[in-house]
Order: sequence, then structure tokens, then C-alpha cells
Amino acid sequence: MPDDNTFAAPVRDRTRPDRNLALELVRVTEAAALAAARLVGSGDKEAADQAAVDAMRHVLDGVPMDGVVVIGEGEKDEAPMLFNGEEIGDGSPPKVDIAVDPLEGTRLTALGMPSAISVIALSERGTMFDPGPCVYMEKIAGGPEIADVLDLDRPLGETLRLVAERKGTDIRDVMVVMLDRPRHEEAMKEIRDAGGRVRLITDGDVSAAMLAVSDNSPVDLLWGIGGTPEGVIAAAAIKAIGGAILGRLWPRDDEERQAALDAGYDLERVLTADDLVSGDDVFFSATGVTDGDVLQGVRYRGRGATTESLVMRTRSGTVRRVSARHDRDKLRALIGEDFYG
Repeated sequence: MPDDNTFAAPVRDRTRPDRNLALELVRVTEAAALAAARLVGSGDKEAADQAAVDAMRHVLDGVPMDGVVVIGEGEKDEAPMLFNGEEIGDGSPPKVDIAVDPLEGTRLTALGMPSAISVIALSERGTMFDPGPCVYMEKIAGGPEIADVLDLDRPLGETLRLVAERKGTDIRDVMVVMLDRPRHEEAMKEIRDAGGRVRLITDGDVSAAMLAVSDNSPVDLLWGIGGTPEGVIAAAAIKAIGGAILGRLWPRDDEERQAALDAGYDLERVLTADDLVSGDDVFFSATGVTDGDVLQGVRYRGRGATTESLVMRTRSGTVRRVSARHDRDKLRALIGEDFYG
């Protein structure tokens, strides 16, 4: 006689994601984007950010998961909601790490400028890189066809020549997107001296990283020193879209350097996407707040609104572009006047 368990159904691991949580998360980024978009052009970046945080936190409460914020709005004493270490979701399995930026581009939103987005990423518990005291990292990112030529130690001019060769184009056609910061002046000169071009952005290097790895993009490469939390979030997206991102921690001063060394961080180590987000089942959602190259922003029309989102899951390799129409009266009834007045 066979053992009683021979024909038993396999036991699911309830501690790991087993459904497409990205489809739950798109409601979260849509809510944050819709709330922030009410303040586009208002000149008040703090109010726009707070609106996005409040709406995102409100909707996250109902998502079926046991989440912990690893990349959030800061430490608890600085951020009353979505702070690092905060528990998120309804408490049911699976156990997951969460990275959020309710409004990437607070200044962009306040000034009515392009490419502000709301974004969230999720992976299995214990798989997201904790940057500790290091606020910034040096980054380089590009699409699948140039992923193997990316290098943080090679001179930028040489990398541009390799990118041009790989893409079968002239180096004068290679475009690098980077933040417009004084710390990048030397790199900008190096790129231009080599024959390449630079596209400067004021904010938003998660959006820029997504642009650098997307098909039919006007840019070929992301390079620069930007936020470490944004590097972790970008890595989650790139693991789904394809391509590569490399990062290396960049302490701002001697005090931060020593704090990182004391905490055991290797400041010479080059981190890959798998180092930044090591999970095999990573979920990502981003919704446009203002129009940009990657996503269309929120459009309010009468009592309705439209949003555009990118929703991804690494395990399936699925990337969905979701266009949604929202009824503001019904949203207010479901979620509250404070978010959709």
C-alpha cells in the first residue's frame, strides 16, 4: 500500500509571495499619484509629498501581506508614516520587504515639471539591501544589449566607446542621463570630451534608470551619484525590465564614511542588481504624476481622472503598462475626501 501522503497536494510556502502582488501594488501607486497630482504646479513640494505619503499609506493597510519598510521616508523620528522599519499590510502572509518613494520628484511636482512618479517595490523578507548610513551611491545603468560593458572603474569615455560599438552607432549619438549637480561637472566634461552627449535632469533618477534600460529610449546610459534608496528601487525595476545597474556606496564626508566602515560596509564593493535586491520574486509598480518619457502623468477631466502605470514581476518577466480611468466621486466614497477632494 502506498504511504498515506503519496497523493497529498504539495504544501505551499505561505511565507513567500505566491500571487501577483504587483497587481495589488498598482492601486497603491495610483492612489499616491492621484493625491499628489492635485498639487502639481502649486509650488508646495512638502504638501505634495505629504499627500502622496498619506494616500499610499492608507491603501497599503489593506494589501494582504506582512510587510516591513526597508527603504522609506526616513527614520521614525523624522517620518511619521512609511518610515524605515514600519510594518505594512494586513499582517497576513507573505512576509516581504518594501521599498517606497511615494513621490519621486517633489520639486518636479511643485513646479509642474516632467517625470515625477510614485513608486513601490516589494520582495521576499530579508532580500533588500539596507544602505545604512550611506545616503548616496555612484550608479551606472543600461539596457540588456550593453549590460556586460558597464563598469564603474573604467574611464567613462572608454565605456561610451564600447556602448557605441555594441549599438553599432557613432559615439556622438551616445546620450548619458545624469542629475544636474556640481559633483558631476568633471564627468560631464569627460563624456563631452569623448564625443558623447549629456541629458541633465533636476531630480528623479529612478525614472531616469528606467528610461536608460527601456526600449526605444532617447538615452543610452544612466550615470551619476544619486540616492542609495533610489538605487535599490531602480534595481527592482531593472530586474524585471532587463539590463543592469551597478552601484557603489559614496559617503558624503569623513563622518559618514567612518560610520559605514564601523557598520561593516565595504565601500569598494560594486553592487549588482542582485546585491541590491536579491529576491527571486520581486514586484514593482510606478505611476506617473507628471508627464515624462517613461509614463504619462495624471490627467483630471471633470469628475474623472486617468493614470498610467508600469507594473512588473521578475519571476514571470511580465511588464504591464496599465492605463486606468478613475471616478473621483467613487474614490472619495471609498477612500476619503482628504485624498481625492
